[in-house]
Amino acid sequence: MHDLGDGMTLRPAADSDRGTLLAVYAGTREDELALTDWAPEQKLSFVTHQFEAQDQHYRLHYPGAQFLVVEHAGEPIGRLYRHDRPTEIRLMDISLLGSARGRGFGSRILRALLEEGQREHKRVTIHVEKMNRARSLYELLGFTVIADVGVYDLMEWRPS
Repeated sequence: MHDLGDGMTLRPAADSDRGTLLAVYAGTREDELALTDWAPEQKLSFVTHQFEAQDQHYRLHYPGAQFLVVEHAGEPIGRLYRHDRPTEIRLMDISLLGSARGRGFGSRILRALLEEGQREHKRVTIHVEKMNRARSLYELLGFTVIADVGVYDLMEWRPS
């Protein structure tokens, strides 16, 4: 377990966390699904399928990655997936439940990762959807776009 202070911790995800991780993922798709006329069961089926496909992709393409649950005051509020490389910390995914967004939790996680990158002289990278509302936070923290990858931009922060 990694303590981020003020009651925030990161811990390895367990099989028993699947429901929470699915809920976090589903929260990232709410705006998109609000545009459909699907029944709740259809939305859940779609999100579950997409969650499983994403999980399978991450596990295949990021061997040795860390799949972490973000907790505040002992309650799960999000997920952080990371892949440590010799010169880079790749943020595969950072997502919070809707009730945890806008409260500084994401900033605290990102700052801790940037401090780690600074200590270890590693750049920190993440693929960010072009319309992601957290994009301005990445820019504020010093991330810059280094590649256009379709609907995503590859953003990078470099240690000083």
